[in-house]
Amino acid sequence: MAARIDHLFEVFDRLFAIKEDCSSEIFCECGLDDMTARQIAYLKAIDEHRDVTFTRLAEITKNSKPTITEMVDRFVQIECAYRQRSPDDGRVVHIRLTEKGRMIANVEQNALYRMIDRMVQMLDEDEVDLLVEILRKVG
Repeated sequence: MAARIDHLFEVFDRLFAIKEDCSSEIFCECGLDDMTARQIAYLKAIDEHRDVTFTRLAEITKNSKPTITEMVDRFVQIECAYRQRSPDDGRVVHIRLTEKGRMIANVEQNALYRMIDRMVQMLDEDEVDLLVEILRKVG
């Protein structure tokens, strides 16, 4: 039984490495191989809260408005976000993500899709069905 567990560990370790490779590919494609976990978390927060303002993002992330302004300035510079004035009140500015910003905000999900795509390309239809059946049993 120990040998099986060791083998499963090796298989899952390899799957996690493939997913990490897929994440790295996405960062490189976006020209952002130096993104920090904190920056990704901010992009996720912007993505999740759609019409987020600087004040609201500061509340969500428990940071000061100057910190948020600095971070958004960086996102604008690297083309991950942009500012958009509210059509209802010109004093209100919303933070919006570009396609690049959304890709990074959802990097884990996008990497998982890429990993699954790679697996499906290597397996025939019956093997994919078997894999799905097995994974449903444990998940």
